[in-house]
Amino acid sequence: MRQTIVAALAGVALLVPSLSQAATWKSDPKHASVQFAVRHLMVATVRGTFDKFDVTATIDENDISQSSVEATIEVASVNTRNEKRDNHLRGADFFDVAKHPTITFKSKAVEKIQDHTYKVTGDLTLMGVTQEVVLNVSGSPKAIQDPWGNSRLGGAATTTINRTDYGLTHNTVLESGGVAIGEEITITIDIEFVQAP
Repeated sequence: MRQTIVAALAGVALLVPSLSQAATWKSDPKHASVQFAVRHLMVATVRGTFDKFDVTATIDENDISQSSVEATIEVASVNTRNEKRDNHLRGADFFDVAKHPTITFKSKAVEKIQDHTYKVTGDLTLMGVTQEVVLNVSGSPKAIQDPWGNSRLGGAATTTINRTDYGLTHNTVLESGGVAIGEEITITIDIEFVQAP
């Protein structure tokens, strides 16, 4: 009986590694960026970044649908290379960082479209409003080794949102017609992950 129990426990021990294929990855801020773009005066595009953020991904290379990702962005780190504009964006007309200091994303589903192309569906919370968005992701779940022995992987994600869906409605009507600031915001995330200890 004792030998039967020992054999059974040994069998379970052998199964555990095969059932746990997911690995946890943390964004490397030195090799990542969160960017946004919006039309200005209906004639040009203004681009900016959020310079402080954290992204954690749990990636199952064998079954990508079991993967997940969560991100937190510090809104006060907004950077459009214009201090006056950035301070305006931090204020009550726009992001109101005193009340809403972070933007968060939490995935609900990961779908492989083809090799190196995925769709990640999740909840984006901005200004206290949560809406479902779909990220179009390119990259590979297979890691490489950097020259210092760290496991790394990376990719890019894009999506487009309507800022008014999140209560970002401030605008100025132009005399020539139209508005000063477009409603559609294109978001691009270029990211490199390092495997968490």
